[in-house]
Formats: sequence, C-alpha cells, structure tokens
Amino acid sequence: MRKLGALTLEHFPIVMSDAASVLDACNRMRDDRAGSVLVINRSGHLVGIFTGRDAVCRVLARSRDAATTPLVEVMTANPMTMSPDQTTIDALRMMRSGGFRHLPMLQHGRIVGLVSRGDFHGVEQRPLEEERDLWEHLR
Repeated sequence: MRKLGALTLEHFPIVMSDAASVLDACNRMRDDRAGSVLVINRSGHLVGIFTGRDAVCRVLARSRDAATTPLVEVMTANPMTMSPDQTTIDALRMMRSGGFRHLPMLQHGRIVGLVSRGDFHGVEQRPLEEERDLWEHLR
C-alpha cells in the first residue's frame, strides 16, 4: 500500500509489454477490474498507457484486430507521470488539465503505482473545484 496525501493506493497497476496484444490487455483489465494498463519496453521503462478509451477509439472504432494489434501501436505514448512526493491535489490538477483519468506514479524512473480518478472522493476533489470556481470567477 502507498499513501498519497489522504489517498491510499492499495493495488499495484497492471503492467504489460509493449508487444502484448490489445486482446490480452483488455482481458487483464476485465479480470482485474482495471481501467488501464501501464506499457513498458524491453528495458522495463514506462513507454505508454493503454486505457478503455484507447480500446474504443483506436481499436474498435478503426476495426483493428485486437488479437493481433500490439499495445505499442494504440497506446498513449509518453504519458504524464507524477512522483510519490506530490499531493492528491497535484494529481487531480494534472488529470483535469490533461483530460485523462489515470496517472502513473514513478520514483527514480520505476513504476511504483497508478492514481486513478476513481480513487478520489469528494474530500480530495473539493479544494480543486473551489480553486477552479475561483479562477472562473476572476475571468
């Protein structure tokens, strides 16, 4: 378990090779009830993230064969990441400004977790919403 401010990360993310098929990734996501897979290269470095949105937009909507399409061809490459010393508000800000729901956590280049929008509850989101409302009021 990892702590990020008041947030507790209980599960290690699914990590798969960039050569793995979309079908294998989707099966793992289904079995683990996860919304994403972190994608690594042969050296074990994070090179991308594959999400349910990627499956719909980059595979199904384009009539690609999930069994033969490797993750490297349809993943979101070079995803934004955060470190364990950043706060829950930092994570929420990055997700909101980037328009995504999953944020890999790296420490010294190694995967140590994954923060998902679903991990947050109203208590963590409220200060960010108040900040957004203030900025909108100032405009």
